[in-house]
Amino acid sequence: MAQRATKRQVNRLPPEQRIADIMRSAREVFTEKGYSESLISDIAERAGVVEGTIYRFFENKRDLLQRVAEAWYVEMMEASEPGFGAVQGEWNRIHYVVYSHLEALQRDPGLARLVFHELRPDPHYRSTRLFELNRAYTRRIADIVREGAARGVFRADVSPSLVRDMVYGTIEHRTWAFLRNEGAFDLEATAREITNIVYGGLLPRAPGGAPRDEILARLDLLTERVDAVAQQLGS
Repeated sequence: MAQRATKRQVNRLPPEQRIADIMRSAREVFTEKGYSESLISDIAERAGVVEGTIYRFFENKRDLLQRVAEAWYVEMMEASEPGFGAVQGEWNRIHYVVYSHLEALQRDPGLARLVFHELRPDPHYRSTRLFELNRAYTRRIADIVREGAARGVFRADVSPSLVRDMVYGTIEHRTWAFLRNEGAFDLEATAREITNIVYGGLLPRAPGGAPRDEILARLDLLTERVDAVAQQLGS
């Protein structure tokens, strides 16, 4: 009787609230069990609705997973937007983007696995809203490179899209063991090392092709400042 009462109460909720409850429950079930082992009945039970209610708002389990992943990307972009807008300087901005993405993967490895292993390999992935959200999410790195080149901070002969691919490809490879539950990674050290390598490779060549040791050595000082800013933003 208590279970029926709960379902009747949920059914009185507006559609937006029902969808939010279903997606929250789906996110929990998908990340706990993985896609193949998750059942619509599991999600319905956790959301306190009958299975038919889920099919009123979602075509099938795949559609539900897609919507959960889209919401995750929107969530990541909205969470990092204020901090990104406040950070100045090319090194700082690259570091902020890299750190934020690593932190998101560390916080939600289950969702990352679902996107990387279930949704992205789909042959229709490039025609989905998730693909467009991913492009918007990763565009910041390309924009930083483009703007830095226009300001004369970075070389003009680099491809912003290539740098973007290198950054996110490196992050994915570096966190692979963690996402497979086979290890961990140092968030602070990984973000700093990736940023240093990317930033150093984008700097213009010194006159005569001399090494950029002096410029690169200043990165250690910048790192300390950025760590302090990150702590303030996170507090």
